[in-house]
Amino acid sequence: MIELEGVPELIDPVMVAAFEGWNDAGDAASTAVAHLDREWKGEVFAALDAEDYYDFQVNRPTVWMDAGVRKITWPTTRLSVVRVGGEKPRDLVLVRGIEPSMRWRSFCNELLGFAHELGVELVVILGALLGDTPHTRPVPISGTTSDSDLAQRMDLEETKYEGPTGIVGILQEACTHAGVPAVSLWAAVPHYVSQPPNPKATLALLNRLEDLIDVRIPLGELPEDARAWQVGVDQLAAEDSEVAEYVQTLEEARDTAELPEASGEAIAREFERYLRRRDGGAGPSPGGHATADGSDSASYLRDNPGGGRTKPQRPAKPETDAEPEAGPDLGSDSEDGDSSEE
Repeated sequence: MIELEGVPELIDPVMVAAFEGWNDAGDAASTAVAHLDREWKGEVFAALDAEDYYDFQVNRPTVWMDAGVRKITWPTTRLSVVRVGGEKPRDLVLVRGIEPSMRWRSFCNELLGFAHELGVELVVILGALLGDTPHTRPVPISGTTSDSDLAQRMDLEETKYEGPTGIVGILQEACTHAGVPAVSLWAAVPHYVSQPPNPKATLALLNRLEDLIDVRIPLGELPEDARAWQVGVDQLAAEDSEVAEYVQTLEEARDTAELPEASGEAIAREFERYLRRRDGGAGPSPGGHATADGSDSASYLRDNPGGGRTKPQRPAKPETDAEPEAGPDLGSDSEDGDSSEE
């Protein structure tokens, strides 16, 4: 039995979760939840026992000094709660951690125990995958669910994915079997510039989350960081003619595929977001990665996740012997498709 002491009764709570690792290309999803926690000054009320779920040779603890005393931070998953003010206040339960190394079913059951005790009405899981998408266009965000009624009511796709999955897919299915409404939002990150941070993908996830749960999210410096990121990648791509040509090919394919969607719902959502921000005033104060076909991409493992405004690394130079019709090989170890991974 989970007992939550010191946590007040929540208002229309929504659980928002993200996990570092295979489901988190460019650290876009975990950074989005960290942004919510920082902007709304979340208070941690629970942490899962690291001994139960993590291999410490894979996710090592860190040692740090606090006023001359050595302390250890263990890799784990923490839960915090924030209250979103406004005319219709509501609470968010933020789940932020690392994809567990073992006992995934127990891990999900423990999170669902918290969701049940807190009266969570909806679980939204954020993820990011590598895909064939140009960095110069809006970040594609796909919203999926296993619930056909929820898909129709919230304008989502009913997932049909088959293949390897991560903790995002497992948690969503656990929610479905437990009768808890659950949605996954996936951002597609350009595979040729996949190293973190990716503020443009983080911003796109937050915008879609804002539309989904009807709250106004303070964005801080994210829009400026996203513009700076794109300018940096533009400059790096322009230095190599083959990379520039490949990006142009992706742009043409994307523009052709999305031409019918240039108006209608996409524009309506953007206009609604503009109105919400205008009327919201200053707002309240307080491994590798999954690819579009579900395969692993170990070449994008990183040792030191970035923070703040970091100049993107140079896109990998295409192989000279790549097949012309397949496009240059920009460093991915996997094939990327157009469908999202669950």
